[in-house]
Amino acid sequence: MRWVAFMPLRANSKSIVDKNVRRIAGRPLFTWSLEQAIASQCFDEIYVATDSPRIRKKALDEFSSSVKILDRSPETCTDTASTESAILEFKRQIYFDVVCLIQATSPLTHAEDFRAAKSKFLAENLDSLLTVVQSKRFFWTKNGTPINYDPAKRPRRQDFEGCFMENGAFYLTRSKILEDDGNRLGGRIGVHEMATETAIEIDDETDWIVVEQLLLRQKLLSRRESVLQVKVLVLDVDGTLTDGGMYYGPDGEALKKFNTRDAHGLQLLRENGIRVCVISTEKSPAVKARMKKLQIDEYYPGVENKFLLLKELAKRWDISLQNFAYIGDDLSDLECLRYVGTAFCPADSVPEVLHQTQYTCKHLGGNGAVREVCDFILNTAGADANRTTT
Repeated sequence: MRWVAFMPLRANSKSIVDKNVRRIAGRPLFTWSLEQAIASQCFDEIYVATDSPRIRKKALDEFSSSVKILDRSPETCTDTASTESAILEFKRQIYFDVVCLIQATSPLTHAEDFRAAKSKFLAENLDSLLTVVQSKRFFWTKNGTPINYDPAKRPRRQDFEGCFMENGAFYLTRSKILEDDGNRLGGRIGVHEMATETAIEIDDETDWIVVEQLLLRQKLLSRRESVLQVKVLVLDVDGTLTDGGMYYGPDGEALKKFNTRDAHGLQLLRENGIRVCVISTEKSPAVKARMKKLQIDEYYPGVENKFLLLKELAKRWDISLQNFAYIGDDLSDLECLRYVGTAFCPADSVPEVLHQTQYTCKHLGGNGAVREVCDFILNTAGADANRTTT
């Protein structure tokens, strides 16, 4: 079966201006759930369809190799056009067996939601699926008729099953259902229950404020949890351990500028049982001498494909990539940053790297960024240990 994901994004938004590309918790709104769809590895291909050159550029900047961009017709981008019209237009362009419609206004969606929903879809042989949250609210019609309970026998909340409310995060639909019914839901329908906070879809400024606070909290907890799992720190050299400058001695020898505080931070990591590894695309006698001085044995110069080596090291050491932290600043580091558990970068990294990492340092490469990362890892572990013992 061919599974694809599809996110329709239009240029104009009435309730919130430029909603889809407006930054929330530091990133454009549409990137949150799209990134999780990529991380889930549920889909053969992922598409964004838009009528906006600005959204197209943002999508390419954020996900140049992971997402394909399609043009969206004006007819499907009006205020009165249905989402179904965009899905059906997509179906005419792209072949699939199952499509996942992802809505940008639900940025609290996690990769595990996609994985669990797909598993349920297959296990129960469903034709379509929607995402829901449980609601224990009592509902009434406008004319005063109760919908989901008997007021004469009002149940206690803890005894009330309530009902499921559609949260609009994403939908799974077989191609045949779309073809026969022209609708995202039909045939044998299933539900995937999500966390309570995902009930909020961003439709106005109040929703925006609430969801942004939830995302910031989620980022903080996620970053802390990933840092606590770090067993290996891998470092780039130029632009990370050094300032990226090229210096030459009187005899024409190439020199590098290192930061002594970075060296002390790396030593502290090793004293606390965290392995340190340095990978560089270049072969430099100056770097080799510095690694010898720091007694870093895991130094790999002249590496063309850093990610390939990273996978080999993970296998050799029997350590999951989720237990790796990586700090780098340029495009050669991008794939490594994408797949490790914790990704760091110096403040002066290239834009593609800045978009990929969980933690952007306040310091520049070669000017304390590495020490900042070392301190952050050790302080996070220390704070957790203190909480455990008190």
